[in-house]
Amino acid sequence: MTSIVKFNNQIPPTSEENIEKVRIAEEIIRGHAQIEFCTEHVFHAGMYARTVRIAPHVVFTSVLIKRPTLLVTRGSYEMLAGDRWVAVDGYNVLQASAGRKQIYRTITEVEMTMIFPTKATNVADVESEFTDETESLLSRKLENDIVITGVPACLE
Repeated sequence: MTSIVKFNNQIPPTSEENIEKVRIAEEIIRGHAQIEFCTEHVFHAGMYARTVRIAPHVVFTSVLIKRPTLLVTRGSYEMLAGDRWVAVDGYNVLQASAGRKQIYRTITEVEMTMIFPTKATNVADVESEFTDETESLLSRKLENDIVITGVPACLE
């Protein structure tokens, strides 16, 4: 059994070996009933925020994220962060590296918001900006997304 360690609010890149392990876990997870959830997309002032809310006692994986982001979370969950399992609780603003692919296990309801600067103005373009695995995004498969557009970034 892998031990859970204290978390330092930084998500490092995931090793190639562990990315392959996450991909194997994805195949196992796909064999079970899938949850449905809403993805909220906000474009405002040159920033993109993507929020999901996941029920308690759910195991899920992320796509391979190819750019650094902030990840704001609320709730209790365990996560593969880089190459180690960590326990996360409460409200956290995480520094999330590029090259990460995670497995999560929620303990309570968990809210997650990924934030990064972008020039994209639509969901398809911004999703292609943060991952090459867009075909695996549930926001591409479910009809329940919410898109909010605020003011554009300043032109300098």
